Amino acid sequence: MSQQRTLRLSSQLHTSTVYVLGTEISLDIRGSAPKDATSFNVRGTPGVDIYIVHNPQVAKVPTCVPRWPLDDEVEVMVTMKAPSKDINDHKVRISYYGQDGGTAIHSTMLYLTCIDVSLDADTTRSGVVQRGTTDKKEWIWGPDGQGAILLVNCDRDDPKSSEMDNMDFCVRSYADLRDMSCMILRTQGPDAIFDDHKLVLHVSVSDADKVGVFHARGDDVLQQYEHVLGSHELSYVVEHASGREEDTFYVEGLAFPDADFSGLVSFHVTLLDTPTESLPETPIFTDTVVFRVAPWIMTPNTQRPLEVFVCSLSDNADVVEAMSELAQKAHCKLTICPEVENRGDRWIQDEMELGYVQAPHKTFPVVFDSPRDRELQDFPFKSILGPDFGYVTQEPFNEIVSSLDSFGNLEVSPPVTVRGKAYPLGRILIGSSFPRVGGRRMTKAVRDFLYAQKVQPPVELYVDWLCVGHVDEFLSFVPALGRQGFRLLLASPRACYKLLTEKQEEGYGDARLFEGLETVPTTTIDEILANESLRRDNDYVQSCIDWNRDILKRELGLSERDILDLPQLFSVLDEEASAFFPDMVNMIVLGKHLGIPKPFGPIIDGRCCLEENVRSLLEPLGLTCTFVDDFFSYHALLGEIHCGTNVRRKPFSFKWWNMIP
Repeated sequence: MSQQRTLRLSSQLHTSTVYVLGTEISLDIRGSAPKDATSFNVRGTPGVDIYIVHNPQVAKVPTCVPRWPLDDEVEVMVTMKAPSKDINDHKVRISYYGQDGGTAIHSTMLYLTCIDVSLDADTTRSGVVQRGTTDKKEWIWGPDGQGAILLVNCDRDDPKSSEMDNMDFCVRSYADLRDMSCMILRTQGPDAIFDDHKLVLHVSVSDADKVGVFHARGDDVLQQYEHVLGSHELSYVVEHASGREEDTFYVEGLAFPDADFSGLVSFHVTLLDTPTESLPETPIFTDTVVFRVAPWIMTPNTQRPLEVFVCSLSDNADVVEAMSELAQKAHCKLTICPEVENRGDRWIQDEMELGYVQAPHKTFPVVFDSPRDRELQDFPFKSILGPDFGYVTQEPFNEIVSSLDSFGNLEVSPPVTVRGKAYPLGRILIGSSFPRVGGRRMTKAVRDFLYAQKVQPPVELYVDWLCVGHVDEFLSFVPALGRQGFRLLLASPRACYKLLTEKQEEGYGDARLFEGLETVPTTTIDEILANESLRRDNDYVQSCIDWNRDILKRELGLSERDILDLPQLFSVLDEEASAFFPDMVNMIVLGKHLGIPKPFGPIIDGRCCLEENVRSLLEPLGLTCTFVDDFFSYHALLGEIHCGTNVRRKPFSFKWWNMIP
């Protein structure tokens, strides 16, 4: 619907006004009518279209102008189709008639100057700012949707800077500029109209701390990009230069969607009439464009690996070497965090999660720094934040940070469809507790952030039965052919007891676990199967995993065919479970190459029966299993391979704005 403005005509003097292309002017014909008038006619010069709305039909005024009754059911609408070349170059005459219908008893003249004012952005999501797109005020999801997109400018393109690019009020490089979204103010019409009118770009108080806007002034040099909106700057008068029809602005995001921020930001440009007397300006026209801040998006194990991160310490050289070999096989980069930076903290998965942000014009990775804040706390900001690599964190307020806030407790599924509802970017998986007194939960700050991104709606699982309390202790995803394109792997005490019972029945009851590990007591299959306390512990663990299994089947739309059970035992101490032998589901997935914790299971015919069982499940899917000895360097410290590595992956080809949350 066109923007409409009511114009009151003077009965004594001629009236002049500005008409903005694409709007409608409703003429108050009764206010300027003499008291004896009963009808009127109205005529305009070429280029002016006049419509009469009468009870409630709409008719365009014909060349042979009729007379219309002067009553409340008649409304006169004026539109124009092209900008004026000169001030007041179009006219509308209204003539009033008395009861006898003879000659006009009074007439009044309206002088019009037509200008075009349009605030445009890439609302078509094509990567190009197009002129005059409609419905700029509305942001719509889906492949047929519309609405401009804004990136949080959270990388650091200038190596000399100590902060993220959106923490200052300047443009430091052209790379910085390319992270921003373009917004163009277009004007057409006589330059003289701006002698007594002005254009003001403005943003609401609630949106001002979410964005920054720079005006491109003069020559194409960085110093000419002036910070004009954002923070405490709510409005900016756009000075009109003679002959200039476009003003270019660059917009950066300062904040991601969160509990108190939907992600939508509106910018307005208002045309103000500035009277010569000492009176305040009055608004004539406002154009609005809405942006949505792009969400932070996680990538699942099914996405192609690009870079592997691992910490180097004095006791994990074998694991680092194994990760190097796997990275080479998967054709991805290896980044080693040295001990001088990790300061003895090997749990790089717990410290951070690697995702990305995307707009039609730009995509770049963003590291989400967890609030665990141990010895690795400086690594994401100091060593990962950089050119085209962003950074975000969430600081809990008056909340206790627990192990559930480490990002081994943050995973994402591959794309799924659940009861007809598509989740083309998958669903975030986080661990929580049953609602009980004393149960651990992820802090509200982190949970709210994850939920607010909208495009990967979280699923909460039960992890408080675990000592560490991370979802990666009992689940993983691997790529596989089939209807889903992946398999869900679950740790399974039931599958382990089944396997060990079979081996006992085959006569291998005296085969031992943990052979070859110095200082670690060995135990036989017979001893494990006879250990009633261990059996009770694992029955309990299995019930907890089964609870999560049902949640995952329901919330991810999975069937039993989509799930593989990896043999695993747990021990329970003080009501908290941890892996009895290295937790094989806690693996690193690099395409078809899997780095799996070596379980040190019973050796039968020269092979570990646990490894052989896992190979039989995964290798038919086209996957390659490499078992890595992490017993003393990770497992003994209550973690495994996945806990001690991190992977940056290729963003989805699917564009997030094409989904319907």
